[in-house]
Amino acid sequence: MDSSQGSTLAGLVENASTIQRDESCLDGVPVYVKELIARGFAGALSKSAVAPLERVKILWQTRTAGFQFIGVYQSMNRLLKHEGFLGLYKGNGASVIRIVPYAALHFMTYERYKSWILDNYPILGSGPSIDLLAGSAAGGTSVLCTYPLDLARTKLAYQVADTRGSIKDGMKGVHSQPAHNGIKGVLTSVYKEGGVRGLYRGVGPTLTGILPYAGLKFYMYEKLKMHVPEEHQKSILMRLSCGALAGLFGQTLTYPLDVVKRQMQVGNLQNASHEDARYKNTFDGLGTIVRNQGWRQLFAGVSINYIRIVPSAAISFTTYDMMKAWLGVPPQQKSRSVSAT
Repeated sequence: MDSSQGSTLAGLVENASTIQRDESCLDGVPVYVKELIARGFAGALSKSAVAPLERVKILWQTRTAGFQFIGVYQSMNRLLKHEGFLGLYKGNGASVIRIVPYAALHFMTYERYKSWILDNYPILGSGPSIDLLAGSAAGGTSVLCTYPLDLARTKLAYQVADTRGSIKDGMKGVHSQPAHNGIKGVLTSVYKEGGVRGLYRGVGPTLTGILPYAGLKFYMYEKLKMHVPEEHQKSILMRLSCGALAGLFGQTLTYPLDVVKRQMQVGNLQNASHEDARYKNTFDGLGTIVRNQGWRQLFAGVSINYIRIVPSAAISFTTYDMMKAWLGVPPQQKSRSVSAT
């Protein structure tokens, strides 16, 4: 009996020492690297979960022939018919490659900007206004660093190719071969045509939209969490609900700018079903779309966005918080200690 208890205790000690060694390994990793891992994982997971809806939304925003006046189910059915199951995820590779550094940079720089503001401008306090400023700055930074991949994602998703030899309904927007093959092909073609400027086509409305969107999203998330009782703030359901509502609020207010961006990104493709969308600037794009396509086009696909943003934002925020807890990332309230780290 004594010997069995001794072996059991020895095993517990051995397991405890292993756990301590694992924890010490994690403790040695810089905080910003942990934030990078947490947000990158959360971003890739949330984007992949809603990739088919995202592709249909892009087809609606850009008025792709054959997809303008049909519903979500019919659009997915048509994609399955022409491109197979993988067609639902066309362009998702670029999206995942982009969203990992984008999401990681977004949340990592958010924490950095927040700490910097708290350290240098303590008069502003530590309320939701700090989240608004830090979120906006983080959004602009991550967009500028990853925009070419967003352009590639849109161009790939916009092209509907008949890879299964099923063209029988005379769809003008469907071709036997796509104009671009793969991320490298898109970026190379765009660079040859317009140089670095071409790679950032549509970045104007993107920045105009991402700054208020990022700020409002974080602002609302923090504001909603303030109304949650302390005993429920660690609840996954509460985090999921706050994240979904915050994302929905920000997306609704900035959605027309996303439509302008998408049309600018695909405006020079040969199989465009609408007039060449070479808008002079963001406001010219908004006005031209209203005049030539109707104001409803500014909200084309917004219903898909509502369906998509709830699981996407919820998964993103929840996974990020859980990964931070698992990796041992400290709270960012004590700005001085965070800056030192």
